[in-house]
Parts: sequence; C-alpha cells; structure tokens
Amino acid sequence: MSGDDDLIRLYSQRILALAADIPHARRLEAPQVSSKKRSPLCGSTVTVDLVVTDGRIAEFGQDVKACALGQASAAVLGRQAIGLDRAEVAAGRDALLAMLKSGGPAPGAPFEEAEALQPAREYKNRHASIMLAWDATLEAFDEALAAA
Repeated sequence: MSGDDDLIRLYSQRILALAADIPHARRLEAPQVSSKKRSPLCGSTVTVDLVVTDGRIAEFGQDVKACALGQASAAVLGRQAIGLDRAEVAAGRDALLAMLKSGGPAPGAPFEEAEALQPAREYKNRHASIMLAWDATLEAFDEALAAA
C-alpha cells in the first residue's frame, strides 16, 4: 500500500465525521476542576473541565486543539462522558490504549465508536494525541475526587 493509501485509510470518513462533531466542545463557565494535556510530539492539546457530583461526571467541557485522530477520540469520549464514574472512564481509556498498543479489541459499550481509530495502531506517533482527552479527564477526575 502506498503512503497516500495509508493516509486515506487512516483518515477515514468515520474519523473525519467524528472529528467534525465533538460534543461538549467548550469550556465550562464554572468548572469544579480542569486539566490540560499536551502531546510533546505533535503539540496537540486538550483541556477538560469537569463538575463531579456523587462520583459521576455531572458537567463536561473540552477544548480540543488536536489532529483529526485526537479530535475523533475526544468525540467518542464526549458523547458518553456525562454520567460516567471514574472507573468507567478508566476502563474505556485502558481498552483504547490496549487496542492501539497491543492489538487488543476495540473498546466495548459505551465507547464502541473508538473502533474507527483502529487504523492508527500502526502510527505510534499519533497515539499520544488520541489519548489526550482521556488522560485529561482522568486527571481532572482524580483532582475532583481528592477534593471531595
């Protein structure tokens, strides 16, 4: 497969559609906690704002400045974030990372849309950008739980 074919496969219509429709793509006016993560390799950044109530995400906002893969990943998380507890976010993150790094299966419900990111397995330099929203969410979650 030529380099152009690889890029076409990597930036599939599904990835581009996810990237174009990121839920909660704004900062919260009064977040309980915030976390910003940056990929040093590509410069992508994601800032996540949370309000956590009773151990679950009550409000979620994200400012995503990333490649289409990072945007698509943030979209998958953003579609499901409200109502999740930390363990559910961590399980989705861990499944996504295993899919990328060790050929594991795509994450299950509620994050099954992350299957669209499977072609990125071969592009290790993109993995950090794909994980930014997840890592920022977990860091913010930990801060919220520690303050509670």
